[in-house]
Amino acid sequence: MRTTPINHLFVFACALACAGCGGRAEQSADRLATSTAPAAPPGVVIIPPDSPKLAQIRVEAIKLEAMPAGEVTAPGKVEVNPNRVSRVPLPVAGRVTQVLVKLGDGVAAGQPLLTLESPEANAATTSCRQSESAVAQANAALSQANAALVKAQADYDRTTDLFAHDSIARKEVINADSALKQSKAAVDLARAGVEQAEAARAQALKALGLLGIKPDDAKPRVVVRAPLAGKVLEIGIVAGEYRNDTTAPVLTIADLRAVWMTSDVPENSIRLISIGEPVDITLDAYPDQTFSGRVARIADTLDPKTRTIKVMIELNNARGRFKPEMFGRIRHLERVQETPALPVSAIVQDGGKNIIYIERGKGRFEAREVVTGRRSGDLAPIVSGARPGERVVVDGVMLLRG
Repeated sequence: MRTTPINHLFVFACALACAGCGGRAEQSADRLATSTAPAAPPGVVIIPPDSPKLAQIRVEAIKLEAMPAGEVTAPGKVEVNPNRVSRVPLPVAGRVTQVLVKLGDGVAAGQPLLTLESPEANAATTSCRQSESAVAQANAALSQANAALVKAQADYDRTTDLFAHDSIARKEVINADSALKQSKAAVDLARAGVEQAEAARAQALKALGLLGIKPDDAKPRVVVRAPLAGKVLEIGIVAGEYRNDTTAPVLTIADLRAVWMTSDVPENSIRLISIGEPVDITLDAYPDQTFSGRVARIADTLDPKTRTIKVMIELNNARGRFKPEMFGRIRHLERVQETPALPVSAIVQDGGKNIIYIERGKGRFEAREVVTGRRSGDLAPIVSGARPGERVVVDGVMLLRG
């Protein structure tokens, strides 16, 4: 028999109708299975055992975790320790002849930084020489006074002996005694002169020592030395400059072997931190590393605008990795205690409430409200609503929603 195009179309239409009937039959079977499944109580989600959703849901028991009872986190930045920085002025007015260091140089305590010529240095040298001469003169006067005292004592002894043998008149003894007393007074006066001259010389030598010059220098130059070991952070003078101001610093030296991390801690968190306690520090420059420091100081006053208190944490910087003005964060735990905790992925928000899903059997899950504490990392402490050992959905919670 010959087939026509109309017959082909009829066969194709029948095939489509059969396929549609099969699809509707499967959907009807699903609805029938759903309608015959038992209705879940309020707050309970039931998933059929053959549902692929079960393979995507991970359940774990609630465990006791070491969680901080109180925690402080705040931004901060690295600063120079003000106890380890020196802003060096000129000791006297004068002209700088040499600058012996460069910006960024490391210096030792007592190392020469610069030299200068100063009229005060010349005056100090002259004063020292004059004091040396005064000491010599005073010692010479003391020697003469001692010699006169020896003679006066001998004369007195001789006259008293003669008087004892009635060889001279009493008047001679009185005169000898008066001369002896005058000689003793002259010796005392000469000794005071020596002491005064030596004190003046010591003061002059001390002044020269502070200026870094010697008494016999023909052209004295003042040497400015580093007051502490550290690095030269600033230089504000060049050779040839004349400076009259002895209060303005010309160099800044800081010991960067230990720096401070300063942070403005909120007023309501300052109770959780004390001097000497350890603090964890992260820096933007080293995001994958955590450093440890100790609280060195807590400010005595509160910033009335920001309602924060400045906290200074000392950091060991022996390797020189921490640069002033680096930004980062501090984190301090008041204490650690064992408490029930869950991954934050196990907790969902519903109308301002924290909800978890407790496993009540295979494919059966009960929604329950819990009270959580402050999150620490990926964990949230469970204050109330659940207890250790209960099995909770920790992954795939959103498959239970709706």
